[in-house]
Amino acid sequence: MSEIEVLVVVSKLKNYIREKSEFNTSGNVAPRLSDIVRRLCDQAVDNARKDGRKTVMDRDFNFPGA
Repeated sequence: MSEIEVLVVVSKLKNYIREKSEFNTSGNVAPRLSDIVRRLCDQAVDNARKDGRKTVMDRDFNFPGA
């Protein structure tokens, strides 16, 4: 089984969390966050498709939890 690609820049994520809270970031955070980003993108693609477009726009991410 191949690894699923991480969609976030891990160093930027870790720096953000460190600067915001002085907390460390576990190694399994980036893959989990990438899964969430994939689901959000899938929903945005569906929204664009329902609107008859082939371009995902910022407004396609306007749903609960986004």
